[in-house]
Amino acid sequence: MRTAIEHESELLAAARAVREHAHAPYSRFKVGAALLDEQGRIHAGCNVENAAYPQGTCAEAGAVAALVAAGGSRVMAAVVVGEGPRLVTPCGGCRQKLREFATEDATVVVADLNAVRARFTLGELLPSSFGPEHLA
Repeated sequence: MRTAIEHESELLAAARAVREHAHAPYSRFKVGAALLDEQGRIHAGCNVENAAYPQGTCAEAGAVAALVAAGGSRVMAAVVVGEGPRLVTPCGGCRQKLREFATEDATVVVADLNAVRARFTLGELLPSSFGPEHLA
């Protein structure tokens, strides 16, 4: 099976493409996310805002839901695409959602429409995290 890095260009393309479908009429801040599962499949999601702000969903949450709906059980890598002067990293809640399905060494790539801006491990973004193994 190919590594997460070998899937990076496909993950970037999926996150950039799905970002275009984001429903962000209130913030005008579109985000796309793509996840690589344990079978090498890519699952994408975009943010979906709601008039009852902040009741919308983040791109990462949508991608996690797509992964689970497709029968995936593990996040091997994640890509988040957003535009702005600062890095668009997963919010705290989405870091925990990713942690439910990923280990601390999973790769999280942050990009904009033109380039990769940073690479992290999930452990760097969510140090000393609480995960499913704590409940075993």
